[in-house]
Order: sequence, then structure tokens, then C-alpha cells
Amino acid sequence: MNNLKLSGRKPDEARSVIEVGGVRIGEDFLVIAGPCSVETEEQTLRTAEAVRDAGAKMLRGGAFKPRTSPYAFQGLGLKGLKILDKAKKETGLPIVTEVVDTRDVSWVGEYADILQIGARNMQNFSLLREAGKSGKPILLKRGMYSTLEEWLNCAEYILAEGNDKVILCERGIRTFETYTRNTLDLSMVPAVHAESHLPILVDPSHGTGILFMIEPMSLAAVAAGADGLEIEVHVDPKTAMSDKEQQLTPEAFRTLMRRVADLREFMAERAMAEADAAARGDPAAREGVLGSRRDPFADAMD
Repeated sequence: MNNLKLSGRKPDEARSVIEVGGVRIGEDFLVIAGPCSVETEEQTLRTAEAVRDAGAKMLRGGAFKPRTSPYAFQGLGLKGLKILDKAKKETGLPIVTEVVDTRDVSWVGEYADILQIGARNMQNFSLLREAGKSGKPILLKRGMYSTLEEWLNCAEYILAEGNDKVILCERGIRTFETYTRNTLDLSMVPAVHAESHLPILVDPSHGTGILFMIEPMSLAAVAAGADGLEIEVHVDPKTAMSDKEQQLTPEAFRTLMRRVADLREFMAERAMAEADAAARGDPAAREGVLGSRRDPFADAMD
């Protein structure tokens, strides 16, 4: 990947940190949560309050929805953006929302703290350039048929416009497997860390499309070293106008957040114990220290 002039690893191996709303993405662990689509003011505000209270640091919500069918719900547009703006004012959560058209970048950017470019638009080069010119942080999702090199080259289009605030998001790819909506490729987390300085999030909602898989794949993403998660949450998923099969209830999201926190605490304790043991040069002491750590999944069957 020698052609990656801007998205590749830096000579000093420093990793990019992008600050949005007091969160240092790439340094702080970030959870973005919220509904697939902004449907009503009440639904969005209730969901925003629920995910904030559970520990999410940003609110996601689609005002523009690129759908497979032209007859499916396409989002509320400007009305949806105004609802997201109200949710931000009431909860303090920065807003992540998708932009789908070059003509919309500037005014969607007036409402969004992070512009999301979805999988279907990953190689929409005109949109990538326009998003880059906006200067806004860009969340770039991996295309459903794209390789790592293709993905990072799309990031180059944004970076080449002078915008260094790019965040990658693995959201699953299309394979021959039909049990899940997509195949969530968690190998991309260490691969991105090996080849790029950009932070990488994981979206287990779109990556699986199956409710019971979202928690284990979220935990797996944390264990793989992801810089954060993007998860769909709805106050009443059965009434959702899009992706109702993969949106967590607030209660399920709270449980997930608790288990993510437990796993991250366990991993931090383990890393500290390994560092202490290495400093002492005592493999036996290291093994004894780590063996005493509690199992973060002890309550997983509760």
C-alpha cells in the first residue's frame, strides 16, 4: 500500500486523534448510538436521552436514508436535521448523520458535528471531495464489496482536500453467507491499525443485522482493539420505519454498555499487569497476577 500518501502509517507511528464535542476519538473509547432513522421528535428525543444516560457520547440518526427500494422510507430531510439539532441542545450529545448528495454537504454540516458517508457512497468520489472541503469530521464507512486498500484510498480523497479529520467504520461486507445481513470483518480493526494512523469504529448493527449478535460482536470488536462502536437503538424497535430487526431497546443497550465497560476494565488491568511483569522480568509472577483477574464475561449468561 505504498500509494497511500496521507492515510498510511506515519513515520513516527503516531495515531490520529480527532476531537469532537470533548471526545478525543482515537484516544477515548467512543460509542455512537441512536435510531437508524429520525422518525418523530418524540422518538428521537426519548432515544437520545436513553443512550446518553447509558453512556453513549454521540447521537446517530438518519435524516437522509439511501435505501435499496425507491419506495422505502427515505428520511425526513431538513425536518429530521432540525429534530436532531433539538436533541443535541437537550442532551448535549454531538450529532452524527449521513450526507448522500454533494449539494447537501454544506447545509447538512450546519446541523451535524460529524458527517457520515455510508457504505453505498464510499466510492462516490465527488461526494468524498466535497465532504473533505467542508472541514467537518467525516465518518467513512467501508463499502460492502471493498478491500482495505480501496477503503483507505477513499479516505485519501477526503484527506487530499486538507481535511485530516477522518474516522473509519467497519460495517460488514457482502459474502456468500446469508444467515447474517452482512459479514462483520473484525480483522479490519488490527489491519487498519497496522496500515493507517486513522481511528476505526465498528458497526455491529449493520454488520450482523441480528439482535442477539450485536452484543457479542460489540465485545469482540472491543477485544480486537476498535476505537469505538456505532450502534442502532430505538425506544420502540417494533414500530421503527427502517431496520427494526437490528435496533436495540434502551434496556438492551444499557446492558451492552455495562458489559463493554467490564471488558475494557479487564483489558486495562491485564495490560497493566503484563507491563509490571515485563518490567520485573518475571514470567511466573506475570502469570500469577493475570490469573487472579476476574472474568469480564462472568455475568454473560444472566
